[in-house]
Amino acid sequence: MTTPTPATPSAPPAATAGPEPGQAPVPDGAARRRGSLGPVGLVLAGGVSVQFGGALAVGLMPRAGALGVVTLRLLVAAVVLLVLCRPRLRGHSRGDWGTVIVFGVAMAAMNGLFYQAIARIPLGPAVTLEVLGPLALSVLASRRAINLLWAALALAGVFLLGGGGFDSLDPAGAAFALGAGAMWAAYIVFSARTGRRFPQADGLALAMAVAALLFLPLGVLESGTRLVDPTTLALGAAVALLSSVLPYTLELLALRRLPAPTFAVMMSLEPALAATAGFLVLDQALSAPEAAAIALVVAASMGAVRTQAGRGRTVADDRSG
Repeated sequence: MTTPTPATPSAPPAATAGPEPGQAPVPDGAARRRGSLGPVGLVLAGGVSVQFGGALAVGLMPRAGALGVVTLRLLVAAVVLLVLCRPRLRGHSRGDWGTVIVFGVAMAAMNGLFYQAIARIPLGPAVTLEVLGPLALSVLASRRAINLLWAALALAGVFLLGGGGFDSLDPAGAAFALGAGAMWAAYIVFSARTGRRFPQADGLALAMAVAALLFLPLGVLESGTRLVDPTTLALGAAVALLSSVLPYTLELLALRRLPAPTFAVMMSLEPALAATAGFLVLDQALSAPEAAAIALVVAASMGAVRTQAGRGRTVADDRSG
């Protein structure tokens, strides 16, 4: 985690990852020059970056531990965002600060639980279970009968993924992934609220700082001086850049022009991207049932997004109200 990515929304996508609220608009002229495929390519690149960052994090865990990796990721991302955004600390109400603090808590919990999951189960299944949180939020928010079909497809995918009872997955890893999904849903809700209360990406930068401060004692307790090892620091910075900073920047360039349904469907592909990254980077091959399970959850996510998202609306429009 997801993610941070980030920045999000009308379905799991909006969650995912990804996409952070309150982003700055792109000049119309530059947007037109990029063409219709430009924003799509940018979001896809951001999704690939997030998942390969997750794969790199798995390789870093033997050096720094799961909590240490999360700490490094959040700290580096917070420093970069604070330097770039330079958010104002004055002029905000108690409600504003309460919202951004809860957003930061949700972000910290989402990342912490997800990294505990990928320390125990493969990346593809972990993201598949995690995406159920945003999917459930989308289905509940829509209240349309057809969403029962998408929920049934997702549940079928979970059943396959667990071999009929999670016998093929570490139970603790699966539980952590589901918990990360619940926090992802909370992340989506408070991401939107933060975006309405803070200009630009100021709220995101402040929430990232809150998340980093919350995790710092945990990372120090687990990893101690290993966190300041030069190689570990360099790899942790790479994880932060791939999983947080780069995706947020790419999505920042695309979100104002990209229709919400397109963005949402693309973010629904996260489990497939995660499985690909796990295979290429970590040699985590999927069995036929696991591949079918991921396909079912992706289909359910895409269907739920298409059902709920309004035609022609941009992600910026959805976040504005």
